[in-house]
Amino acid sequence: MNYTCTLNPSIDYIMHVADFKAEDLNRATQTAYFAGGKGINVSRLLKRLDVDTTALGYIGGFTGAFIRETLESAGIAHQFIEINEPTRVNVKLKSGGETEINGPGPSITTEQLALLFGQIRSLGKQDALVAAGNAPGSVPADIYARMADICEENGTRFIADTSSAALRDLIGKKMFLVKPNHHELGELFDTTISSIEDIVSYARKLHETGIENVIVSMGGEGAIFVNRDHAWKAETPKGTVKNSVGAGDSMVAGFLAAYEKSGDYEQAFTYAVAAGSATAFSDDLGERQYIEELVSQVKLTSI
Repeated sequence: MNYTCTLNPSIDYIMHVADFKAEDLNRATQTAYFAGGKGINVSRLLKRLDVDTTALGYIGGFTGAFIRETLESAGIAHQFIEINEPTRVNVKLKSGGETEINGPGPSITTEQLALLFGQIRSLGKQDALVAAGNAPGSVPADIYARMADICEENGTRFIADTSSAALRDLIGKKMFLVKPNHHELGELFDTTISSIEDIVSYARKLHETGIENVIVSMGGEGAIFVNRDHAWKAETPKGTVKNSVGAGDSMVAGFLAAYEKSGDYEQAFTYAVAAGSATAFSDDLGERQYIEELVSQVKLTSI
């Protein structure tokens, strides 16, 4: 089973305003609500690619109920831990560009934290855990590192999609996959990434710390993949970017789905790039048919 863990989920409330004016009354022309959070996005896209998944994390209140109902309607299993406050709402205002207003994270108690660690300890060698997104301030700063240690003890594949200090704390941990962007990769090594050669060099340094597979996303410029045996650069398909939410999560899901089915890293990386592109070119996460169409447009070059 592929498990995802979203410590700080949300309802993403998308509002389209033709000509936003600050400190004035604005009327939205279009709105939409989505169950948000990086791990939840991974679960949603895995399901679209016919891969079973179970979502872990914390939800509460009427907003948490919306997330639960959304996943259940999509046939996605979950083992959420209930908390005593509503899950946050994040507002994405689209008016020419995009402005984000994210709600505060929840307060997680020691008992609730212990319940989550208990769930992770129950995972085995046939399972994978995707820990994705930023953690709320109420949990220990090294929570992802603790998850990685538990997964290593149990032989569970551990995938991290986070940034900043949380990603830095994971250096030296055994992991199956990480997916920083090129800016985050530079931050990890206190340097500025200025070339493809830099990305490959520092991605290899990450691999040498115990990470089996490294994907470095470069937005519209493509992506780099590095592991023990391969280094590839992918050119992304051409399209109009509509959505900045979930593209990176879709890359993780695309990689996992294709690797589970084929065991082939080249195919997994190709699907990762196609899935990320499909989401970037869509209003929501990419649909399976669209991802399949884009697979043939992803060009890999050995580097």
